Amino acid sequence: MNLALSLLSGVLLVLIFPNFNFTLLAPVALAPLLVACAREDSWKHRFVLGWASGFVFWFAVCSWIQFVLEVHGGMGRWGGWGTFTLFAVLKGLYTATFAALVGNVMRRPWAIPGTAALWTAVEYAHGTIGLAWVGLGFAWLDLGNAGIDMPLLPRLAPITGVWGLSFVLAMISCAIALAFLKRPLTHYTWLAAFAVLPLLPELPPPHAGTERVRVVQPNIDTEADWTPETLALLEQRMVLLSEPANAPLIVWPEAPAPFYPTTDSFRKYMGDLARDAGTPVLMGGVGRTPTGDPLNSAFLFEKNGEMSAERYDKIHLVPFGEYVPDAFGWVNRITHEIGDFVPGTRIVTFPLDGHRIGAFICYESAFPDLVRQFTKSGANVLVNLSNDGYFGHSAAREQHLELVRMRAAENHRWILRATNDGITAMIDPAGREIARLPLYTQTSAVFGYNSMTELTPYVRFGDWFAWLCLLGAAVNCVVLRARRRP
Repeated sequence: MNLALSLLSGVLLVLIFPNFNFTLLAPVALAPLLVACAREDSWKHRFVLGWASGFVFWFAVCSWIQFVLEVHGGMGRWGGWGTFTLFAVLKGLYTATFAALVGNVMRRPWAIPGTAALWTAVEYAHGTIGLAWVGLGFAWLDLGNAGIDMPLLPRLAPITGVWGLSFVLAMISCAIALAFLKRPLTHYTWLAAFAVLPLLPELPPPHAGTERVRVVQPNIDTEADWTPETLALLEQRMVLLSEPANAPLIVWPEAPAPFYPTTDSFRKYMGDLARDAGTPVLMGGVGRTPTGDPLNSAFLFEKNGEMSAERYDKIHLVPFGEYVPDAFGWVNRITHEIGDFVPGTRIVTFPLDGHRIGAFICYESAFPDLVRQFTKSGANVLVNLSNDGYFGHSAAREQHLELVRMRAAENHRWILRATNDGITAMIDPAGREIARLPLYTQTSAVFGYNSMTELTPYVRFGDWFAWLCLLGAAVNCVVLRARRRP
């Protein structure tokens, strides 16, 4: 029964995210696992139960990774499935750790906040602690992301980041589990804190943006063989898609094409485009370190044709896509660049007509603290340059968009999501999707946005709530260990 309950939680956690989107299940998703852990005395058995739940979640919600490894990594079906299964096995260790520790917490009067703090701390650890030492600090969908369309909950995003939403949803799951276990009513007094939610500042109402940007979605084949002739045809196509330049900015996405703005020929081509259009062009391309190592970068070409001296180099690289984690040395990289990409080291914002643009690249949308640094550095609008073509026709595209929507709410910024073949969309400062382009289509469009200047508490203070949860989880463990001593 305990194993069945644990597996049920894994399934529920999958169902709350795209493509299922049964978000009403989010407040109950952890409850079966918590009941199982409360019923199990052995921490080793709880560890196994938690691992089973975590394995189901990561294996199902990230099944697109297998497709990426098989098709774009050249590993074949069995190689792709074997490597992806190992990935899910390792990621399940986080939930296993949570389950091993939460059993004792569930027996205490402070079970509701203690469990929520422990869950939030473990979520935070996915991208920062643990497997990061082998190059697998992989973050994706946190429980709180499922709350982006819920009433009241998104009001927490500008204050606590996504971590506050995860905390509240975990609290509700714990309360449901305690009710099933018939715990005393005094254990539920912590839920009185929910009375604060309606008092939090409301998110801005939906409205159309007044500033304009032309976004290009080129729909480039991720497996194309590039010759001088095919590249020349693509460049001509990109120019046509960029016209008419009836907006103060043109944005090209991260693209699976040999765009090397640091070379003389391509720099001249982009300079001519920007100068002829009389409009700056923001684009993704391959940069180089002084030693020649490749960088996944964002470039800005000014309307006079000159390339900006500033360049943003992607800091959080994609495991298997742009580098191979140390623990997976046998895996091929997805990209065709010679040598692993190397990470950037600093945040850069680009000037545009009196305000500044922050351009984070693709998978970096999974890291709240990174994105907020663009806003803190002066960005009035954010751009997510992405190439989701490697995902195929999978749920990963909608999952990725959900991450970007949460970043918009946290930062109180409009975010233009410019992609190679979709989902290209404009997100407002409340995380609402205002407009999108059709998938798998070569097209361009003009989107509207507004420059914003205010800094939310989350932008100012970062992951303060996640660190508070880490501290709370540590205190939990120390207190419970002290109480077990004779």
